[in-house]
Amino acid sequence: MLRAVGRWQLVGLSVNDVIGSGIYLLPAAAAALLGPASLWAVLLAGLAVSLLVLCYAQAASYFDQAGGSYLYAREAFGRFAGFEVGWMLLLTRIASAAALSNGLADAVTHFWPAAGDGNVRLLIVVGSLAALTGINVIGVRAAARTGVALAIAKFVPLAMFVLIGAFFVDLGQASPLAVGSIPMDDLAKGALLLLFAYAGFENMPAAAAEYRNPQRDVPFAMLTMIAIVTATYVAVQWVALGTLPGLAASSTPLADASARFGGMWLALVLTVGAAISILGTNSNTIMFGPRYLLALADDGVGPAALTRIHPRFRTPAVAIVTVGVLSVILALSGSFVQLALLSVVARLFGYLATAVAVLVLRKRHGQREGAMRLPGGPLIPLAATLLSLGLLASAGVANLVAAAIALLAGALIYRFWRRPS
Repeated sequence: MLRAVGRWQLVGLSVNDVIGSGIYLLPAAAAALLGPASLWAVLLAGLAVSLLVLCYAQAASYFDQAGGSYLYAREAFGRFAGFEVGWMLLLTRIASAAALSNGLADAVTHFWPAAGDGNVRLLIVVGSLAALTGINVIGVRAAARTGVALAIAKFVPLAMFVLIGAFFVDLGQASPLAVGSIPMDDLAKGALLLLFAYAGFENMPAAAAEYRNPQRDVPFAMLTMIAIVTATYVAVQWVALGTLPGLAASSTPLADASARFGGMWLALVLTVGAAISILGTNSNTIMFGPRYLLALADDGVGPAALTRIHPRFRTPAVAIVTVGVLSVILALSGSFVQLALLSVVARLFGYLATAVAVLVLRKRHGQREGAMRLPGGPLIPLAATLLSLGLLASAGVANLVAAAIALLAGALIYRFWRRPS
């Protein structure tokens, strides 16, 4: 495969994977649970997620192979543990692609009502997945450029919201000193909500084999991304709190706030921005998801055809098309809602596996030239492990049951669908 993606493209891809449709709903949901304290909560959540990002950055500095969390778990704990992590992340990518394609149709409905049902909705769901699949087959360079372009397109409306809205902020509504009392239940729910608003950063190392200098550039991109995303989230939350008195009750908080201080034209820009944001996130999903499938197939699980590289485009075309087709089927079946329950816990498996794997890998590879060294030795990975365990403990019973079923299915596949080595 070609090593075609450079450092700043990786920054754009990483930002694109994290800033999705959630930012357009986050301000209201956070305000409903945490009130004025949501401003501090958004910042603290970014700092907490930084612990996980640092673990991924350190692990990424040891390898130039594809796989991300799957690779780190496999190298630290063996093939079966690695497969289970990779399997869960693959399911999450397929479920996310299906859900996001439907979410795109819902977002388009806000300014094109015909997209709500019938053939137009079908065209949006299938057409968006088919187009993104085709772009990824053509090449990782084309996919990366598409992802970066969509990242810029989704960032512009948010920048306009912040830069224009800052002149209209009522500091009485959005004072950093305004905290107030928060029920513990709301605090726990708010922490989970905010931490997962930063989710997605874990996918970028999955395609490391196609980056120019992954051991150097992936850590740089991830650390740059978390700084950009945290600053963006805090700024958006501040403007939303300070310009929309009924923020907690709004179903479209950024559009509603924009209409108050910028008029309907800015509200439309933010509404279109939400649709672009979903498309951008799905672009990354279709790019990174097949790399998990490729890594699993390369290790001898599943059909050998999944490992084929396109002779002209030098991409894992069979794996890409497979993920695209499964996403379309799931999106049209409607069953993606149930499978999407896995996404919360599946991500946590990846986070937990990577944080613990770093404790093992740093002893094996920490002295390599160019390897990233975290301050405090094992302290950051230990803190990230505790954070992951705390989040896992707060997951709902339905999520945990779905995860257990998926893990069992993965174990059966590993047992009966391995190719001779």
